[in-house]
Amino acid sequence: MNYTFRSKKLFDPKSKGQHRLSRSKIELFLECPRCFYIDQKFGVKRPDFPAFTLNSAVDTLLKKEFDIHRVKKDAHPLMKEYGVDAVPFSHEDLEKWRHTFTGIQFFHRQTNFLVFGAIDDLWINSKDELHIVDYKATSKTNKPDLEGEYQQSYKRQMEIYQWLFRQNGFKVSNFGYFVYVNGKRDKKAFDARLEFDVFLIPYEGNDKWIEDAIINARKCLVGELPTPNDSCAYCNYRKDAANTTAAAMKIQKKSTIKKNKIDNATLF
Repeated sequence: MNYTFRSKKLFDPKSKGQHRLSRSKIELFLECPRCFYIDQKFGVKRPDFPAFTLNSAVDTLLKKEFDIHRVKKDAHPLMKEYGVDAVPFSHEDLEKWRHTFTGIQFFHRQTNFLVFGAIDDLWINSKDELHIVDYKATSKTNKPDLEGEYQQSYKRQMEIYQWLFRQNGFKVSNFGYFVYVNGKRDKKAFDARLEFDVFLIPYEGNDKWIEDAIINARKCLVGELPTPNDSCAYCNYRKDAANTTAAAMKIQKKSTIKKNKIDNATLF
């Protein structure tokens, strides 16, 4: 894990400037308001996990593959296989929308938040509706689905993208797609080659919750530090570490006092 502390771009309730709020920070607020508050107001981030470089490689290659069909303005074989009436969407801002630090943006005036998120892909159907597309990579015995704990955050991720594009005036379908690649484990040997099965999983999103989430995130930041979240592993770690450290220091202090008494006694 990597740990970083930042002193810039912190939330300031008195500032008239826009405060940038990424899709992942909205997810953090939903997961744990206290961690969100500490991150946004004090710049103390949760430790980062090591980068999933294999997932990043799959992501990059999928983008290149779909971009070939974007140039040709025809459907990818996966679309044809699953009967999706769409082709990859071309737009001059696509690369900006894909970039982590820019993404698709919308200024939410009520909260003064500049909300943004980086997409993987966009498809457009015959009704001129956009489909948000997200690439996911895994390696499991069972066929990938959207039922696990992490997958619930994937759904919210897609819904935020749908909301952002709608706020920018685009016609967006409720249905998005996960291009889910699953590394095969049933091969006899590695042979310097990793093979995948590719699945296309549709998801009907509902972005009605997002407006309230953004407003509540603002209320959180202008209020007092939220209480620890019992279901948050980070809150529990900080609490246990603080309690253990305090107990250890108390024992150490008693030991030091006892030693000083003994040392003083030897002087007489």
